Amino acid sequence: MQRSQHTHLAGRSLVALAALNFFLADARDGLGPFLDGFLATHGWSPMTLGMLATIGGVLGMVAMPLFGAWVDSSRHKRALIVMPVVLVTGAALWTLFAPNNWSVFGGQSVTAVVGAVVGPALMGLTLGLVGEKAFSRQVSRNEFWNHVGNVVSLVGIYFVTLAFGIDGVVGLMIVTAIAAIFAVAAIDPDKIDHKVARGLGHDNGAPGPSGFSVLAGSRGLILLAVTLMIFHFGNAPMSRLIAQDFSIQLGTPFRTTAIITGISQVAMIVMALAAPFLIRRFGLATIFVIALVALPIRGAIAGAFDGFMSIYPVQILDGVGAGLIGIATPIAAERILSGTGRFNVGLAAVMTVQGVGASFSNVVAGWLTNFGGYGLAYWVHGGFAVLALAAFAAGHKSIAPSSKGDDAAATPSAVAVN
Repeated sequence: MQRSQHTHLAGRSLVALAALNFFLADARDGLGPFLDGFLATHGWSPMTLGMLATIGGVLGMVAMPLFGAWVDSSRHKRALIVMPVVLVTGAALWTLFAPNNWSVFGGQSVTAVVGAVVGPALMGLTLGLVGEKAFSRQVSRNEFWNHVGNVVSLVGIYFVTLAFGIDGVVGLMIVTAIAAIFAVAAIDPDKIDHKVARGLGHDNGAPGPSGFSVLAGSRGLILLAVTLMIFHFGNAPMSRLIAQDFSIQLGTPFRTTAIITGISQVAMIVMALAAPFLIRRFGLATIFVIALVALPIRGAIAGAFDGFMSIYPVQILDGVGAGLIGIATPIAAERILSGTGRFNVGLAAVMTVQGVGASFSNVVAGWLTNFGGYGLAYWVHGGFAVLALAAFAAGHKSIAPSSKGDDAAATPSAVAVN
């Protein structure tokens, strides 16, 4: 496959990739942000919900590097997206119909394990379709369509619960899962360069190192993983706690969570539009700094104000921080690992390490909430994120190396599919 084919961002497969990201917003995570609000109104405590999130996170951590290596070696990347969509949707429906210990812990365990393959598979598929020069721009496009899909899904859930109750949520989940599968099928497998998809765009095709040796042998990748681990320890539980808090107060878990999550998703759309310009104009390191600064401010606002109106600045800052981190992470990993042939397993290793912070933070957040209320948890987790900024400052040149791709990154208007 010629390089020009990768950099030509048009055609059926790129449109299908946009549609896939749009529908995956709802199909890859099952109940996703609604789980905490739904279970909180069924009597589940913050500590129990924190344990549930931690168990799922640990299972995902164990599975992630194995799936990353699988994606690197597989020529069936489309199937590695379809399989999780089917299983995750089934697990979510099980939880909705029978929210007991077996369905909740069993369903979320299935979601954590099989869902761990979607991230590496989607990044590998994207890199294989567009090539490394256009990868930065395409990651921003993926994020744009993913967040647009989230907003549309949240609006849909808000109104179908008003009209049909829980049956409307079930119907919407089935529709989006089917649509995601059709979008995967529309991607032409012949347009995927599997050598480029694993990060072999620079070399002669010789096999690269395997497993966590990629992580252990790269200072930049280690520092990236540590920074993200600290960031996600601070950030991961906050939206969950906010959803629990106000779902209990208002008694409407699906509609309340739709509003709370929708605010952050709209902010993420703005960040996806702005990211290519910011990378081109200021460099990748600037993206990380903006994202890492947003979280301590978010925690301070959430801890200081307890009225429902506080969710607006709090969730906008979530969109800024988590939105930019979601774009910057695979771009940084691709730059660090370019030519190694282990992009997917290296990215999966980074995601595994960041998952340590995200997973165990949920138990800590649950304990803090039981001990001192939601406000204490917001202050502690927001404050902890200052350490992530310090870690990035110490190794920013290794974490976010410059690239000629910065100069080629598109302006915000390029996020729409041509």
